[in-house]
Amino acid sequence: MHSSRSTENLRLLSWQRVREYAVPPPMIETSTARRQVGDWAGACAAAHVDVDVDLRELRRRHGVELGAAVRADLRHLAPDLLRWHMPRVLPDGLLRPGTTSTLARYPLPDGGTGHLVVRTPPAWAAGPQRMSLAWWDAADAAAQHPDRRFRLDLHRHLWDARRGDELAGRAGRAPDAAAPVGPGAAAVVPADWAVARWAAEAALLVESDGVPDGGVAVHLGARRLVLRPDHTGTPQPPTPEGLADLLDDGRLSGTPRRRRVPGIAALPHAATWVPPDVLLLRAGLIAPGDLHPLVAQALAPGSTRGRRPAPVPGTRHVDCRGEAHRLAVVDGVLTALDHPPDQIRREELLARLGGTPLPCLHVIDQLHRAPTALADVRARLDHGDVDSALATVEHLLGAEAVLRAGDLQDELAAVAAGRAAYGAYRAGLLPLLLDVDPEAPPDPWARSDRGFRASVVASSTPRRQRDRRARRSLTASH
Repeated sequence: MHSSRSTENLRLLSWQRVREYAVPPPMIETSTARRQVGDWAGACAAAHVDVDVDLRELRRRHGVELGAAVRADLRHLAPDLLRWHMPRVLPDGLLRPGTTSTLARYPLPDGGTGHLVVRTPPAWAAGPQRMSLAWWDAADAAAQHPDRRFRLDLHRHLWDARRGDELAGRAGRAPDAAAPVGPGAAAVVPADWAVARWAAEAALLVESDGVPDGGVAVHLGARRLVLRPDHTGTPQPPTPEGLADLLDDGRLSGTPRRRRVPGIAALPHAATWVPPDVLLLRAGLIAPGDLHPLVAQALAPGSTRGRRPAPVPGTRHVDCRGEAHRLAVVDGVLTALDHPPDQIRREELLARLGGTPLPCLHVIDQLHRAPTALADVRARLDHGDVDSALATVEHLLGAEAVLRAGDLQDELAAVAAGRAAYGAYRAGLLPLLLDVDPEAPPDPWARSDRGFRASVVASSTPRRQRDRRARRSLTASH
């Protein structure tokens, strides 16, 4: 039990970090503003969603009515809300790579079914954390088939701005205390299992897809529970005994999950688990104002989104040879204010020759290599929020700072590598990152007329052989 509770707490802390960094407020505000004026493509661009849907081609292939239906759904798509609810891989909370999820399904004139889908790139190209909208039907046999477990067509409230109010009713119930199950009440239902909604969600699945012969499987990590239908074909709620069979001292036991069983449908992931926002609110780990506005409107009506004030560059104090000296950003560069320019030039030359630099210059050098805000910068970069990450570095080092060899430069170089890999993926190239011999380390005391922002945005040559974040996502997804 203690182990199960600890695992639950770690998951909540991971989700708390996801909610802080994965969908930043500027993205939500810009995407919402563009959507509200009818610019659905602009809303997607603001939410880092590439659009591969050709409405003109859809009208030509399948008729005007279908093209109009897809266009109507796109106009009400809230891509920032979709990004908020996309499947993720913990503990990093990055988008689940290589996943194709159905957003909506449409009957085709030939009797088939077309899918509006959202795709995430494979792990090797997932660095920028972008998604893409696309069309899929039987004619696209070569394309990746939509994943039946991560379908969102039965959960439009997770992406359709018109349906956001449904979230509260379909979120499952997170009890104040875990409910005991089983004859001996020795096991408890984990708080993130949406047990109260399983039967109703399975009924929606049956209504959409038909009655499965063997029932509806609820996938719970490495195990599964099958909701058997009654004589009318309606899946029945799980019994306490059935739930108890899955639990053994707080750990999953039960029947091992197989990839797919003929005749058994799969309950979608969104219907299986209580949304993390519900659990975070209950645990007091997030305020309603920190939720996505459409989520807050459903789960905490009347709340307003908090707006953090932009940081104001300040003065840093350093003990320099027994005196309190000041460091501050001047003309876009972090500068030692209490040393004249000629002294700084002499001390920089001394450091280049192997001498010990002034404490002020040493602190500046360390801030360039591994700033105190590196964890915050890294988290933003991990989730593809390059603009906020660069703004954080600008606040600390100045907009014209020239990076020096160290952890910060490595992180920003990895961003360039991730962009190059994603560009290769979008261009249809092989999933191969070429090994590039790194250039000689730059002189940490050299001057340049290019600041770090221009270097990161323009560079596409990786200093690393591969993007470590993509590799970490690949490992976690397996």
